Order: sequence, then C-alpha cells, then structure tokens
Amino acid sequence: MSIKSEYQYSDLTEKIIKIAIDVHKNLGPGFVEKIYQRALYLELKNSRLGFTREKRLSIYYKKVNLGYETVDFEIEGKVLIEVKAVSEINDIHRAQLLSYLKSSGYKVGLILNFARPTLEIKRIIN
Repeated sequence: MSIKSEYQYSDLTEKIIKIAIDVHKNLGPGFVEKIYQRALYLELKNSRLGFTREKRLSIYYKKVNLGYETVDFEIEGKVLIEVKAVSEINDIHRAQLLSYLKSSGYKVGLILNFARPTLEIKRIIN
C-alpha cells in the first residue's frame, strides 16, 4: 500500500490503515462496528501510536457548548478515526466525520468500513 506523500500525515495514516487491514484480514466482514472497534483498540495498544479510544469532542454553537459527540479514535493528536460496518460509506458518514473535524480543529480523518470484502477507506480533510 502506498499513501500519497503529499497528503497531510500520510506516514501516520499509512500506519493506521495497515493496522486496520490486519484487523479486517483476521476478522473479515460480517460483525457489528463494536467488534471491529475492540479489535482495532487491541492492535493500537500493541503499536507505538498514541491514541484515545471514544474521544469526546465538544460541540459549540455561537460559543455555547451544546454537548459532545464521540469519535471512535483519535490518533497521535492528529487524526480522527470513525469505524463503520455498513454496506457502503455514504454522504452522511462523510458529513459526520467532516463535522467532527471542523468542530474539533483536527485536519484529517479516516472512515474505516469493515463490512465489505475489502476494507473500505475514505480520507476526509478539513
């Protein structure tokens, strides 16, 4: 696998994607999101990457805190990860992660869809 070097955090996202591919190869499609999230957590624990699982992101409207949303993983303080197990990644999934990026100030996110025969990956840029 080769990630375009001009992408922001390409070295980091390549490491994340390799870990996700390993999870997908071992489990295959067919489980619910939580199973893939747990497996990804175990693999990230064994990696040398710093991460937070189920990271809370505060949501503001006109400087008023409306509450929070939770993203599956935050990696190295740079990349947000959303784990999916759906027939296909659609515009709602993209919009969700883009909103997380915008509200939190992060620049790069990955949607990882484990429900397909091949891991589906979408890179979202803020």
